[in-house]
Amino acid sequence: MKEFELRPARDHGLPAEQRLRSLSRERGLGSVLVGGAWRALLRTYLAAFHRLEVTGRENLPPAPFVLVANHASHLDALTLSAVLRGDAARRAHALAAGDTFFGSTLSSAFAAYAVNALPVWRKKTRASEIATLRERLIEDRLVYILFPEGTRCRDGAMARFQPGIGALVAGTQVPVVPCFLDGAFAAWPPQRRFPAPRRLRLRIGAPLRFEDCAASRQGWEDVAARCEAAVRGLAPA
Repeated sequence: MKEFELRPARDHGLPAEQRLRSLSRERGLGSVLVGGAWRALLRTYLAAFHRLEVTGRENLPPAPFVLVANHASHLDALTLSAVLRGDAARRAHALAAGDTFFGSTLSSAFAAYAVNALPVWRKKTRASEIATLRERLIEDRLVYILFPEGTRCRDGAMARFQPGIGALVAGTQVPVVPCFLDGAFAAWPPQRRFPAPRRLRLRIGAPLRFEDCAASRQGWEDVAARCEAAVRGLAPA
């Protein structure tokens, strides 16, 4: 029998404000309760206001895994987090743009406690931060919600996937689940201040695995290309 090992929380000892923006942040009881209430409210909103339709939910594996999708709206991360249930929902972290969602203490608190987001700083993410995310994904058996385009599209057309997804999963047994969300751009494009009551349809595809991909730049780009092709393959004809 394996001996019980007590490990302090990864974010133990961090000041409160620094903890909000830390990639080592772990969920406490308060965060779990707030997150659960937020997801229940979010599901009600998506069902009533956007008539959300989900297909392929059976393709979701046990944690750890990564959800990737096209990115056209702030509704994207909200929708993907809302469809998760049980243990996967409690372990889920959206990887969010630090400059957008972690710019102030108030926005950081909402992103951290309601959405359980982790910050990724565009154009200045260090290799050590990617290594931390990769380590936590595997060791803590997390679920990441990630949009490999890097930013929301401005015209509704999906852009090329960036290789960051490959740096997280290449050479590991962590599956990547491709998704396509249809209707989010029409409902809440970047140019619009508030969402409109347009229908959303989410298709969840079969998991992809990348144990055979090298943890190198070429391997990362191969992962990104395969993920992009799988997401595009889920788009409506």
